[in-house]
Amino acid sequence: MSVVPADVLPGGALARKQAAPAPAELGPRARLWPSLAAVYRAQLSRARVARIPLLFVATFQSIGIMILMRGVVDGGGEAQAVVAGSAVLVVAFVALNLLAQYFGQLRASGGLDHYATLPVPPAAVVLGAAGAYASFTVPGTVVTALFGCALFGLPVAHLWILVAVIPLAGAALAGLGAALGLLAPRPELATLLGQLGMSAALLLGVLPPERMPEAVRLARDLLPSTYGVEAFARTFGPHPDWARVLGDLAVCVGVGVISLAVATWAYRRAAVR
Repeated sequence: MSVVPADVLPGGALARKQAAPAPAELGPRARLWPSLAAVYRAQLSRARVARIPLLFVATFQSIGIMILMRGVVDGGGEAQAVVAGSAVLVVAFVALNLLAQYFGQLRASGGLDHYATLPVPPAAVVLGAAGAYASFTVPGTVVTALFGCALFGLPVAHLWILVAVIPLAGAALAGLGAALGLLAPRPELATLLGQLGMSAALLLGVLPPERMPEAVRLARDLLPSTYGVEAFARTFGPHPDWARVLGDLAVCVGVGVISLAVATWAYRRAAVR
């Protein structure tokens, strides 16, 4: 009879150690910017067909408001406020209203589970979707601004400021819209909050602030789009105060960073539930 050590038997410790497979190597962690670019392209291609008609609605809505206000406002600072507010209203309609509806429906339908399985950072999902929706506002905002300048006889020399106003105001409003959609417990409530936000941008951004009560002016200062409107409106004067324009744009940057950070936190919170 021969004696065989127990550790070399099929169930022994040595056999288990030799049969145990080597641990698989993990792939590299997804980087933010490549993931952001991929999500942005995907969102842009998916939303192109469905959102372009709504963009026309937003543009015609802003143009119609300016035509109505033409019978009340003759020119000067009030006309500048109307044109700037109507142009930024296009951004609010898409970046705030539609994005709140999108994330509200995405959360209710379980679409967040799909993004949670992808190797992309949560910030890339929020920023990519926000950037795609904000991109749709560019043609409508430019057309609205040009039409308003022609309607009220305002100069177009400094319309290049829209290159800064659209992305910065759009980031602030898109972050707010995404946060509203992700934090709302039901998609109907997300739609309602998005509509209320757009209505606030309409009433507090388009109407000249000189005709508002003091309490309404304070509420206007709390709205992120107000500073994009102010920055755009200041450029219509013969000698714009560029320091104040940069100050308004800096506020948009700060609000945009905070709102997008809140939206990213809300995404993480909704994705794990």
